[in-house]
Amino acid sequence: MRIVVTGFLSLMVVASVLWWSGAITPHIRWDTDAFFLHAEVDENGVLSTPMVVRLENDGLVPFTLTDISAEIPGMVLLPADGAKEERSPVTVGSGGRKILESRVVITDCAAVPHEPQPVAFTYRTWLVSGSAEVMWDSWRLTGPEGDELPVAWHRGLAAKVCGDAVSPDWP
Repeated sequence: MRIVVTGFLSLMVVASVLWWSGAITPHIRWDTDAFFLHAEVDENGVLSTPMVVRLENDGLVPFTLTDISAEIPGMVLLPADGAKEERSPVTVGSGGRKILESRVVITDCAAVPHEPQPVAFTYRTWLVSGSAEVMWDSWRLTGPEGDELPVAWHRGLAAKVCGDAVSPDWP
């Protein structure tokens, strides 16, 4: 009985260390902001914007982000396009930072929800491959009185890009 208990406890310790290190589930910090956003309309009238996502690995084990997607009404997150020099998959070393470049197509400005929506990603470590969903942090928009209001990242993105597209200052 002592051997079984010791073996079980040893397996629990090993599993905890692997989990904590990021070998089983990566420890990813995400960040995207409005600085690089701008409206682009192609020859077919499709409204889109480039999106830069900063990734940071808080774990001890490198991970490779193989795909990122989101099912958000009114917008489509496109996979990386090698022709436009967008990078995917992206490997981030322990304590490292990388940039993931993608493109977001706005199909209906008014349909983008105000409530936070999850972003799905798939990853690979030396031990496992898997997928997960995350809720990105809200953006803060400045109101007319100078007060800041939290807004879901995708709603802020759509407001910026759609506003740029109808602005008289937009080329």
